[in-house]
Amino acid sequence: MGWLRRREQTGRSILRSPEGRLRIPIAVGLGAIVGALSRYYLSLGINQGLGINFPIATLFINLSGAFVMGFFTSIAVARNIISPDVRLIVAVGFLGSYTTFSTYILDIEKLVAVGNWQFAFLYWVSSTLLGLLSLELGCFLARRVLSVF
Repeated sequence: MGWLRRREQTGRSILRSPEGRLRIPIAVGLGAIVGALSRYYLSLGINQGLGINFPIATLFINLSGAFVMGFFTSIAVARNIISPDVRLIVAVGFLGSYTTFSTYILDIEKLVAVGNWQFAFLYWVSSTLLGLLSLELGCFLARRVLSVF
């Protein structure tokens, strides 16, 4: 609470102060630890529980992450009752490591919200297709490297 009062007195955000330079990576890191562990154990539980060959755990995590990102950011922006540190912990740290899909969908929504449907569509298609191509290229290069050694 003291850092909020300091902001009122100085007129500058704690996130831009020397103290904030330390707070940001700590906030993001703490959220990322929880997000990554949540993703891992949730995937493990769903995959073992269902025992199917469809990536239902990843689908669930991506969709739930997109839902939470939409819900959380809407509340954070509309009410402005969530501190910048908590925003970093949840949106960047937790959801960023839980799923980058939530950020990807938020980026598309931002483009749609300003009426930029063409860029939204281009981003959606290019992320999917180029992501798949990048994955395949990485696999191909890895096989080539492994065949040399």
